[in-house]
Amino acid sequence: MMSVYDSCPELCDDTYRIRLIDPRDAEDLLAVYGDKLTLPFFNSDNCHGANFYCRTLHDMQESIKYWLLEYHENRGFVRFAVESLEAGGVIGTLEMFRREADDYYDDCGILRIDLGVAYEREDVICSILNLVSVPFMTLFGCSKIATKAPLYAVERRAALADAGYAAKRQPLIGHDGTHYYDYWQMLRD
Repeated sequence: MMSVYDSCPELCDDTYRIRLIDPRDAEDLLAVYGDKLTLPFFNSDNCHGANFYCRTLHDMQESIKYWLLEYHENRGFVRFAVESLEAGGVIGTLEMFRREADDYYDDCGILRIDLGVAYEREDVICSILNLVSVPFMTLFGCSKIATKAPLYAVERRAALADAGYAAKRQPLIGHDGTHYYDYWQMLRD
């Protein structure tokens, strides 16, 4: 079976196209990563203190270069662009990787969802989750998928419940021993 790191597929429905990030996405994504209101929704657990805020187009371009390096060279994760077919632009990103660890989240796909503040809504997030959750488990060869949704992410938490995810008490344990909470998980049927 071909690896997602050898050939990155696109997932598409009538509303969204999920595809590998591209340097041409920088301007659209600056509206997401340059907006301080989106910062609390980004999952930067276990990311060495990075918060992903981009002040300038150059900062955004550098982030995209890093994400593509992680994909092509290091095979660390895939950063997907979330393209709104209705809006005609990129409204955010999804990051996905298969985690191997000595905690509850072993053999688990970790999904990071970064959306523009106007798209941090139950209907949008639920549609995206319904499009990607099962295919991502297959693409990344994992038996479950987890994503973070803090208590204040009310719309995101409602979308996760609608899409078949359940809140978990178990912490994700970081590389430095830090315990991260507020994860929701879906198991493969």
